[in-house]
Amino acid sequence: MGAAVTIEAELKAQVRDCQQVRQLLAQRADEETSIYADTYYDTPHHDLTRAGRELRVRVIRTEHGTTILLTYKDATVDPDSGSKPETETTVNDADAMRGILAGLGFEELIAFEKHCSNYRFTARGLELLTTVAYVPELDETFIETESMVDNHAAVGPALDAIRAVLAELGRARDDETTEAYTDAVASRRGQATR
Repeated sequence: MGAAVTIEAELKAQVRDCQQVRQLLAQRADEETSIYADTYYDTPHHDLTRAGRELRVRVIRTEHGTTILLTYKDATVDPDSGSKPETETTVNDADAMRGILAGLGFEELIAFEKHCSNYRFTARGLELLTTVAYVPELDETFIETESMVDNHAAVGPALDAIRAVLAELGRARDDETTEAYTDAVASRRGQATR
């Protein structure tokens, strides 16, 4: 019997006034700051990327220590938001995980950092994680709000709730973007990820 797969219902938007967004989020939850060092992997022929799937090792550094996550995301179930089924687990050793992936034939696709402020709170009956993410290489800031749901039918209602929360935080629907960080960083570097 396979493991239960959850879907990350998520919306991402550009942020123009970081101070205002942070002030509004601080009214809902305490800020948790961290730096994400993300490395994405693919086959030599980019089979995962071409299918809209992702394989990532994320090293999260906070004032309390380091956490390493291995994440697999399947193809999107909602093209308007980019929401994807996600399976994730902690890893003890990032170098060992990289070695395992290399041994299985995966190659590093792209790596970059995100400087994140995370806020966890409940709104409209959902447990939400909202992240204000600054990507130094892009010199841009984004807000990501997500909730994990159990099935495809729950994605639409969750996205409606998330969109309402983003509106309360001053984000207009026009601010939303589905461009992946991998694509944006690759474009900035003048390289292809597909």
